[in-house]
Amino acid sequence: MIELADLILALSQEIKELKVYVELFKQSRAERLKDAWLDNQDVMQTLHISKRTLQTFRDNGTLPYSKVGGTFYYKVSDIEHVLQSNYYNHNYKCDAK
Repeated sequence: MIELADLILALSQEIKELKVYVELFKQSRAERLKDAWLDNQDVMQTLHISKRTLQTFRDNGTLPYSKVGGTFYYKVSDIEHVLQSNYYNHNYKCDAK
C-alpha cells in the first residue's frame, strides 16, 4: 500500500508542475501576441474602419506604424493602447419604473 501512496503523491506533484508550465505558456503566448504585427487589412477589419480612416490615424499620429516597402504594419500593443486611451465608461443608472 505504501508504494501506491508514493505513486499517487508523485503523480500529484507532477500534475502541479504541469499546471505551472501551462500557466507560463499562456502568459508567454499573450506577451507574444502583444508584440505581433498586423497589416492594413487586419487593422481595418479589427477596428471596422476604412482605408482612409486608417491613413488619417497614421497622418495625425494616432496610431504608430512601420513601413516596409509599400506595406504598413502596426503593433497589436499599439492598437490596444489606442483603444484603451479612448475608452469611456459612462456609469449609466437604470431606473426601472
